[in-house]
Amino acid sequence: MHHLALGTPDPTTLAAFYQDALGYDIAATEGILGGTAQDRALLFVEGKAKTLAWAGYAVPDADELARLRARIDAAGWPRNDGPRPHFTDCVTVCDPDGNEFRFGIVADADPPRTKDASRPARIQHVVMGSQNPRRILSFFLDVLGFTLSDNVLAPDGDVRTSFLRCSREHHSFALFKAPDNRLDHHCYEATDWNAIRDWSDHLAERHIRLQWGPGRHGPGNNLFIFIHDPDGNWVEISAELEVVTHDRPVGEWPHAERTLNSWGQGLLRS
Repeated sequence: MHHLALGTPDPTTLAAFYQDALGYDIAATEGILGGTAQDRALLFVEGKAKTLAWAGYAVPDADELARLRARIDAAGWPRNDGPRPHFTDCVTVCDPDGNEFRFGIVADADPPRTKDASRPARIQHVVMGSQNPRRILSFFLDVLGFTLSDNVLAPDGDVRTSFLRCSREHHSFALFKAPDNRLDHHCYEATDWNAIRDWSDHLAERHIRLQWGPGRHGPGNNLFIFIHDPDGNWVEISAELEVVTHDRPVGEWPHAERTLNSWGQGLLRS
């Protein structure tokens, strides 16, 4: 991923939290308050709390962006084109729930994200809840060309969670079956177990409590900690996410606490 935009009734307060907790440099970009740090960018859009305004994915070059446009057109899916914050060229689409996703070429003029490199944690994935996840899954697989890594299945075979990738990392997007359509969390990928320790110490110094973890997810096999921001958004810091081969078969996991956390408590949100 490249960046996210969060809806919030108080962009200034939310930006201040991310500046303190995650080391973002805060500034206004095209009238939108946002933050940049090493390998991560976040925008704060005035609106309802705990909502995704949009998610931005960087594509490697113009040829890849052209192939994505052709794929979207072949599926008959509506799209918009043009520059957007952080992207010189971009294709914008909405999934069946109305969530906005942007795929684009990163702007050369993006502010340098190098203020604090002592605790690397690039923005890595976003997770959504949906009342009808099958529609979202089909959109990401058939329209956008993502690949399914793992499914989490209830005893009756119902799919509760799906993890999808657009690179060799286990997932860059995930969705789960929920009673309402909502943003679940966004995640920053650190490097290793020592980085999780360092981030935990950093947050403790700021009296920011860990809400879940440390733990280890089953799908993706990654280490994790979770915190809440002032709006109540879940924020994950992760490390050692599984790297997969192109021909890796789709995995299946039971809908159980141990799947969410092999070390202990699993917060079942589906």
